[in-house]
Amino acid sequence: MNRRSWAVCHLTSAHPRHDVRIFIKECKALAANHYDVNLVVADGMGDEVRDNVNIFSVAAPRSRLGRMLLTTRRVYRKALEIDADIYHLHDPELLPVALKLKRQRKIVFFDAHEDFPKQLLKKPYLPRPLASFLAFYFSWYERYIGRRLDAVVSATPSIDEKFKSFARRSININNYPLLDEFDSPARVHNSQPTHIAYVGGISEMRGIVNLVSSLKYLSGVRLYLIGEFSDQRTYEYCRSLEGWEKVDFLGYQERSKVASLLEKSFAGVVTFLEHPNHISAQPNKMFEYMSASLPIVTSNFPLWKAVVEGNSCGFCVDPDNPKDIAAAIQSLKNNTTLRLSMGRNARQAVLEHYNWETQSQRLVEFYDSSIHETHKSSL
Repeated sequence: MNRRSWAVCHLTSAHPRHDVRIFIKECKALAANHYDVNLVVADGMGDEVRDNVNIFSVAAPRSRLGRMLLTTRRVYRKALEIDADIYHLHDPELLPVALKLKRQRKIVFFDAHEDFPKQLLKKPYLPRPLASFLAFYFSWYERYIGRRLDAVVSATPSIDEKFKSFARRSININNYPLLDEFDSPARVHNSQPTHIAYVGGISEMRGIVNLVSSLKYLSGVRLYLIGEFSDQRTYEYCRSLEGWEKVDFLGYQERSKVASLLEKSFAGVVTFLEHPNHISAQPNKMFEYMSASLPIVTSNFPLWKAVVEGNSCGFCVDPDNPKDIAAAIQSLKNNTTLRLSMGRNARQAVLEHYNWETQSQRLVEFYDSSIHETHKSSL
């Protein structure tokens, strides 16, 4: 079968056009394997062709409500214009669009980046009773639509297990790092390290308050804080903490700059607070730290401990205890032999298991098999 005759269209109403999972990993992997790949985004920044991916833009939303009501319609209209064979949707708010595309006799996949019903329970702008109701409703709605789609692509094993109970087909495509993006062998020879790194979305539930608080217990350690705060209140509160004087807050950074900052760091930290959506998650940043030969300090969730302790590449700590976080970081700073050993173990684990190259091949094979099944059923 000639793959070049099959057009793919990825749709997102919420993610940036060069999103790591959507564009850098999935779209580029498919384009490199002879699919005609299109990507519809909602940023109002115009169309472009990049790395053999055709990127189409619709107007950016002006509010969260506008994104739900207007942007999804714009994305759908653009999707129809492209007239692809396979549509791959990346946002829960696009699930109604998925049903419309199925009525057009298209192959439709939904990419579940997170367990959205669980995620709703921690939204700071939702009152708890409303969050509980919405989580219950969306869990039902997810099942209703999931049964009608061709497949669900899940970012973690736990999400995959959920969808396997009702979806026609489900596959786990882990969000592991690209092998060569964060490899930094020069950094491991730094004998007088000063910085740890946190990269990603910054919020109270992601443990930022306790991480900043831990800095006051540390000697000779500063934090590269790379990312954007989810809300102004948390930002102002963190600035009032004693440990903030040891924070180098850098905001959002391009990935090449992130790689450079990781090269200057001696450990990566991801100490999310306990929440159902965190306990079963596989934070992409954890594996990116490991790919950069960084030992890691993570929350002591069973799934995370299996990775960290199973590969002897860091410490698992109580994310609610700043002193516990600080003790692990100080141990890595003070013990060069331990730090370098754990860093090498982390990189080796990525080389053997936790890399995107293993996942990209599974994605392409899944596309091929989906097309084969559809072609066979139409004969």
